[in-house]
Amino acid sequence: AFPQRCSYQDLFDKLDTNKDGKVDIAELRAGLTAMGISFRKGAAQIVSSGDKNKDGGLDFNEFSKYLKEHEKKLRLTFKSLDKNNDGCIDASEIQQSLEELGMEITQEEAQTILQSMDIDGSMMVDWNEWRQHFLFNPAHNLNEIIRYWKHTSVLDIGESIAIPDEFTEEEKTSGGWWKQLAAGAMAGAVSRTGTAPLDRVKVFMQVHSSKTNRITLLGGLKQMIKEGGVTSLWRGNGINVIKIAPETAIKFMAYEQFKKLLTPEGEKVQTYQRFMAGSLAGATAQTSIYPMEVMKTRLTLGKTGQYNGMLDCGKKILRTEGMKAFYKGYTPNMIGIIPYAGIDLAVYESLKNAWLSHYAKDTANPGILVLLGCGTISSTCGQLASYPLALLRTRMQAQGNTQSTMTGLAKGIMAKEGFFGLYRGILPNFMKVIPAVSISYVVYEYMKTGLGISK
Repeated sequence: AFPQRCSYQDLFDKLDTNKDGKVDIAELRAGLTAMGISFRKGAAQIVSSGDKNKDGGLDFNEFSKYLKEHEKKLRLTFKSLDKNNDGCIDASEIQQSLEELGMEITQEEAQTILQSMDIDGSMMVDWNEWRQHFLFNPAHNLNEIIRYWKHTSVLDIGESIAIPDEFTEEEKTSGGWWKQLAAGAMAGAVSRTGTAPLDRVKVFMQVHSSKTNRITLLGGLKQMIKEGGVTSLWRGNGINVIKIAPETAIKFMAYEQFKKLLTPEGEKVQTYQRFMAGSLAGATAQTSIYPMEVMKTRLTLGKTGQYNGMLDCGKKILRTEGMKAFYKGYTPNMIGIIPYAGIDLAVYESLKNAWLSHYAKDTANPGILVLLGCGTISSTCGQLASYPLALLRTRMQAQGNTQSTMTGLAKGIMAKEGFFGLYRGILPNFMKVIPAVSISYVVYEYMKTGLGISK
């Protein structure tokens, strides 16, 4: 193990292998490996945040200053975790703190996290063990470690029925929540724009594809380019991006209110209450912006010159079909929220727990690929379950003055095309998941840095 606080100098000398008075990324990485510290990946982050004169390495002053500031933050986190002030953290204190941050884990999982820090096998973590575990880990508070595991809605796959994000009390009072929502909204806008051509093909296949009129992915794209040029692939994307902001804001506010309503005074929010509050918040937000959903479908399916923008589209629908047209397909849309959100959450929790019990040996941080993988798989499962309802919704939104009911439409599709008729357009839908998740994650990280959320 590395020396205690008094000897930052010894530690510096030990890491500075070429004796040039500076510790660079390669030396830090090699030194941490030699000491058996498992946060080698953080070496670049440590050097970049401590390197005040930007010469690519840390001199002794920068090195000791970084460690002192980092230790101060670690000490505060340790104190906030040590609920009974006995100078040690046990598994139940970890469990309680995670619960306060909106994440429930079992006693066994808390012990797994504890064991990864516990050096002397006492099943308690004292300050020295805590300091030793996190001194070279760029994450400086428990929130960051938990944030790895919170199922964030930053993964925008174009479906807006995921359960909203949890925010800690600290984030709500410091205003960090709105920055995260803004970063998430921006990430969604860029990812939806990036995958808009696939989304447009999906809508075309959902509405027009049948046994007699087969539309393939490439065939659909070619047809659109032929009809309106390359830019027509983005038709309907403007409104799809505009509706992110009001929907995110309404969903967040409604979620906080529903959580208060469903949880008895002074009690902790249970998982099922969180799920119910999330579903109700999703339904509230969808109800508020649903006319925009209808216009998005109409604009996406529109021919060149049919609509002159969003307002023109709204006026034409109102004039020819009346106010109720703005809520076509509302029923299957609302019913679809429950299976999507429920399966998404359940699959994510199962994957997370499987990872924690099998692979969380040195650290509770799974790394970004595992997290994106869990998020992608869980939302894909949610989409699979709710896809037939999404298809019925899109078909009903696309109908002009001819109006069929949800059950009538479903029976008609089943009779003509069988069960798989309800899954038309699922290929482009799944093809856009991975690029959408990747784009939204990258943009979210850049936005967080830009807004000063992550240090």
